[in-house]
Amino acid sequence: MKINANYLNLKESYLFSDIAKKTNAYKAANPDADIIRLGIGDVTLPLCKAVVDAFHAASDEMGVKETFKGYGPEQGYGFLKDAIRDYYKEEDGVTLESDEIFISDGAKSDLGNILDIFSKENTVLVPDPVYPVYVDTNIMDGRKIVYMSGNAENNFLPLPDENTVGDIIYICSPNNPTGAAYNHEQLKLWVDYALVHGALILFDAAYESFVTSKELVRSIYEIEGARKCAIEFCSFSKIAGFTGTRCGWTVVPAELEYEGVKLGKLWLRRQTTKFNGVSYPVQRAAAAVFTPEGRKQIAENLDYYRGNAKIITAALDELGIWYTGGVNSPYVWLKCPNGMGSWEFFDLLLTKANVVGTPGAGFGAMGEGFFRLTAFGDRERTREAAERIKKLLK
Repeated sequence: MKINANYLNLKESYLFSDIAKKTNAYKAANPDADIIRLGIGDVTLPLCKAVVDAFHAASDEMGVKETFKGYGPEQGYGFLKDAIRDYYKEEDGVTLESDEIFISDGAKSDLGNILDIFSKENTVLVPDPVYPVYVDTNIMDGRKIVYMSGNAENNFLPLPDENTVGDIIYICSPNNPTGAAYNHEQLKLWVDYALVHGALILFDAAYESFVTSKELVRSIYEIEGARKCAIEFCSFSKIAGFTGTRCGWTVVPAELEYEGVKLGKLWLRRQTTKFNGVSYPVQRAAAAVFTPEGRKQIAENLDYYRGNAKIITAALDELGIWYTGGVNSPYVWLKCPNGMGSWEFFDLLLTKANVVGTPGAGFGAMGEGFFRLTAFGDRERTREAAERIKKLLK
């Protein structure tokens, strides 16, 4: 028996595990320290009432013989797929068919699982800085990875380079970790590039609900030609606080075809073999997100987080610190002051201000010297963290 030796090429620990270890060690040595965590992108507000009510009602159905549900369709129940289809039409003017939508337990899972249907010989293009899952899942498969440099000069939005050609292209917009978001013209360049080179874009739209500017893109299918070269992933985690409830979706357009094979057919085959679907109560709860009551309630939650982002960016503006994100994104990506390194700044904030963020170096070489703060915290704690940061850096 032999192991998959590609796993030995992974870093020994995950970025957020390192953060937790450092934070816990400091807390153990300083038990009275009042630590504010603005590092991990987990939400803090509870599920909205419309979602919880639907969850309860569906759970009650599961306790009655006449309405009990066993195995559901692996690709998701029609009522949720139809609700997502209508959401795309209403919000983005994008027309989808329900059978192009596949329900899952989250975008993170699908972003890794989708690789099952692709050859390990494909070259992968990923932005740097990058969400670690894009890199690690391809390392596990042994694919060649080529990095596209994001930096302050290009506002952390790398564009196509004819000298760098890949088969699979990862794009996350609004971006995690940088908060930067592509506009229509920039994404059109990527779509045209993919079409010319016969490449496939994996578009991570997990944070699309934070986009308010009409100049920016919420769905890649707003771009002409994208249906022929892109798969889109989205999640209820950030739209509606499902980080612990787990639900998301993936869109595979009908015309998406490579080597004479429809990718939707391969993905369906993969899912019916390796996945038994998301539970009925969770899918009913997810569908409630798109009801009038649900839309109103989740909009209030999103505005709460946007308010947190404004508090953070106002503090950085006052300090004269360069940043991107914070608008159209729950993440604020800042340049560490005084030429400090990412982990150096992490230690300073932790020990001198008792504030935890995420070192940019953990997202790739181009993240060194930068730092991520999240707007998903409690309002008063976010305000307190901003005051501590201002006091420390003034």
